[in-house]
Amino acid sequence: MQDLNRLATLIAVSETGSISKAAARLGYTPPALSQHLAKLERDVGMVLLVRSSRGVELTQAGQTLLVYARQVMHILDEARSALAEVAGLTEGRIRIGSFTTAGVHLLPQAVLRFRRNYPNIHTSIHEYEPPTGDTALINGEIDVLLTHVYEHGPVSELPPSLESETVLVEALYAVMSADHEAAREPGPLAPRELARWPLVTGPRGFANREALETYFAAEGMGPPKIALETGNYAMATSLAVSGSALALVPTMSLPTGHSSEIVIRRLADPGLSRQILLVWRSFDTPPGLGTIRQFIRDRCRDYAEEGSPVP
Repeated sequence: MQDLNRLATLIAVSETGSISKAAARLGYTPPALSQHLAKLERDVGMVLLVRSSRGVELTQAGQTLLVYARQVMHILDEARSALAEVAGLTEGRIRIGSFTTAGVHLLPQAVLRFRRNYPNIHTSIHEYEPPTGDTALINGEIDVLLTHVYEHGPVSELPPSLESETVLVEALYAVMSADHEAAREPGPLAPRELARWPLVTGPRGFANREALETYFAAEGMGPPKIALETGNYAMATSLAVSGSALALVPTMSLPTGHSSEIVIRRLADPGLSRQILLVWRSFDTPPGLGTIRQFIRDRCRDYAEEGSPVP
């Protein structure tokens, strides 16, 4: 096992379940990747994978070696990262994936701080609405990702090749026209009161829609009354303010500036929220990745300390 590239092919095959997909990820042709795997099997003297109608599966020996392969690659990447930091981050690139709202409210300060400290690292931002960014990260199209998951919403388990941490939790608020009956009541909006009104939310299959329906069920209520569907929070706000429906909008997407036409109310406990996640590949640490992650953490902490825009 002198060639570490052979261990990388084993990891890629285990995560993609396919010779062709693993080859595409690593930049090999399928025959070349198969040769790497065959040489690895000769090195260890055991069969590591079997082909089936469902793709490629690791044998018990393959699963055992996979654990150590990941450890080896992780240590190697830590060494590369440490050496890059020692070199002063004089070259390289960082590709950041983000959903739109975070790209507006969180990333600019973090990226500008990174650029001031490391101007020779090429930095780019790519837009991915959840959950599409996960695939881009797994395929190596980006190096780090800002994404989100909703409380009560569907949560897909990340593959072993990815690590994540929660960097911010933001509440959802009810946005409505000042003429709406619900705007006349002060204080948080109770679930039973929320259930009275038609709502603007995402179409079926959207995470915020599924979170809302699960929230209603958890509170012992029937399905929410859906008046209008849109996956765009700015549009949801406009629709709510111009009509008779309420929109449930996360903090970063709330309308800014004072307007006598808009009323924003908190949701009573337990409320609804979404977690902002920072995600990266476990075994691939390009120069500057640790630094940009820390700068994003710092920006999220500062944003949280700015406090809620709704009293």
